[in-house]
Parts: sequence; structure tokens; C-alpha cells
Amino acid sequence: MAVQKKRKTRSRRDMRRSQIKAKKPEISSDQNTGENHLRHNISPQGFYRGKQVILVKDKTSSEDEEE
Repeated sequence: MAVQKKRKTRSRRDMRRSQIKAKKPEISSDQNTGENHLRHNISPQGFYRGKQVILVKDKTSSEDEEE
């Protein structure tokens, strides 16, 4: 079994731990709607890089049809 010869100092331990941190998500705004979304992901309206890639049904229109 490997055993260290010298005890690591608090400074060395903390310098090593300083690299372990959570990254904040990259957020960008949609060119058409101005809504925020994660980068490299489509917006809730189905837009990606300013182009409509998926046709999304509106929630309000489907509720009106049911009534």
C-alpha cells in the first residue's frame, strides 16, 4: 500500500481543492424571441441559432380548442 512520507500542508490541500468547483451554465438569449436558454440547445419555442427547427404547439391555442 502506498503511504506518503510527509504530511501535505493545508496550503497544498487547499490549492488542490480550489480546482474542484461547480461551473455556472452558459446562457444565451434567442435572436428572435430574446428569451434565455442554454447554449447549444434549442429554445422552448423551437428556435436554434435564429432558425425554426421544430414546430411547437402553443399551449394557449390547444386550451382554446378544448373549450
